[in-house]
This record gives sequence, C-alpha cells and structure tokens, in this order.
Amino acid sequence: MSLLLPLLAHTATPALTPPDVSGLPPTASDSQPAKRRRPAPSASKPTETVAAPAPDATSDRLQTCLHQAQSDPDNAIKTAGDWLSESKGGAKAFAYQCLGAALAQLGSWQEAEYAFQQGREVLPVTETVQRARLAAMAGNAALAEERYDAALASLDLASTGAVNSGDNALIAGIAIDRARALANLGRLAETGEALATARQAGPNNADAWLLSATLARREGKLAEAQGYIEKAAALRPVDLEIGLEAGVIAMLSGREDAARKSWKSVVDADPASPEAQIAQSYIAQLDKP
Repeated sequence: MSLLLPLLAHTATPALTPPDVSGLPPTASDSQPAKRRRPAPSASKPTETVAAPAPDATSDRLQTCLHQAQSDPDNAIKTAGDWLSESKGGAKAFAYQCLGAALAQLGSWQEAEYAFQQGREVLPVTETVQRARLAAMAGNAALAEERYDAALASLDLASTGAVNSGDNALIAGIAIDRARALANLGRLAETGEALATARQAGPNNADAWLLSATLARREGKLAEAQGYIEKAAALRPVDLEIGLEAGVIAMLSGREDAARKSWKSVVDADPASPEAQIAQSYIAQLDKP
C-alpha cells in the first residue's frame, strides 16, 4: 500500500477536474488531472443541459442543422448564418443554438459561448426552460476552456430559470455543472450544496453520485464517498470512471482486495482506454513485492 498512497492520497486538492467526453471526472492522480476535450453539443444524444426543444415548425430544421454541426461544422456555421439572416425575434434562438453547436465542435469555445448567450437573449422571458438551457450551454462552453468564473455566471442564470421551471432533470444537470465550476474555484462548501441539489433533483443521475463520491473522498470523508460510489455503480454498473473511483476509495479505506477488483473490472471492460491504463498501473503497484 505504501507505494500506492502517494498517487491516491492527495485529498487536499480543492478542485474537481473538468468533465470529460462522458461527462464524468477523471480520477487519476488528483494532482495531475487529465486534460480532455469537452464534446460539442450533440444532436443525436443530447444531455439535459444541451438540447433546447424547438416549436414543431422549426424542430426538423434545428435537428438537421445540429446534425450538420456534428458532421460538417464549417458548413453548419454558414447554414446557421443564413438562418439568422432570415429570422426575427425569438426565432433566432434556434439558429444561434446551431451556430453555437458548430463553433463548439470546432473548439471555438468563446464564440460558442457568445452564440448561446445571444440565443438566450432573443427569447422572451416567458420561455423559462429554453432560456435556462441556452444559458447552460454557454456555461458548458466556458467550462471547456476552464474559465470557471464565466461558466458560473451563465450557470447561475441557468439554475434560476431551471428552478423556476420545475424541470428536475434540468435542475440536476445544471447543478452538476455548477459544482464543477465551484470546485475549480475552490468554493467547496458551495460545491457540496450544488451536488446535494443534483442528488435531490436527479436521484437517478449517476454523475451526481460519482461527483459526490469524488468530492467526499478528496475531503477525507471515506464512508460518505463509499455510499455515493455504490449508488453511482448501481445506476451505471459498467462504467470506467465509476470503477476507477471505486477502487481509489476502497484503497484509501484499506480494502485492497476490493480496490483490485474494481480496477480489474475497468481493465476488463476496455483494455485500451486511458482509464484502464491508469487502473493497470495501480494494480501493478499492488503486485510489486
């Protein structure tokens, strides 16, 4: 165990790592978090904080544009520009959403953030849910560049709108993103509050439980972390990040066999993945005489 603890016991790090492609936090060495490119908004598998529903009249056009944003973002920018030029008022919001998605796909995060913000601004204040979703998209774009103050400003707007709407899935998704921003700003008490909101609003959201486990583990609250990670694993039994984090918690709790089992499950699930490589390195340390 003595060789492994230097890798795992860095519980004083105040920040949760930025989200990766699956929306979960890398759990390698806390002192050297993995840097990963955040995904662009998806048309085929939107998350709670990405997909703003459009009226029937524009829904097909929006979906077509979002698909183009994924496969051909340069031309999607032109498509969205043409759409903007012919639209008025709140109708521009959907063109801005597509424009933001295309820019995000290209990694132009500040431009994407601005497009989503403009989309929110052109909507009537009565469009509570849609405005909240677009603000959340702007916040996610800022998160992707680790501009946490900017992200939090947009996510706070999104949170207010989501709470007023009563949309629990939206409330939970935004609370998770707020937790990431707050943690990276070192505001741990507020991070815990945001994650509590996420767990209450989205009890079946595995990300809420995983992030709660990560935060509790880094604060040295291993019993709480174990409870949270068990809930995450029950909701998403085959998940590389959950398996990796479960092993870390088990190891720090002195349960070496459980840690080995968790890390081996990660390796078996996807041997070529970065998570498997981390897990294998931990197992190798356990095997050293």
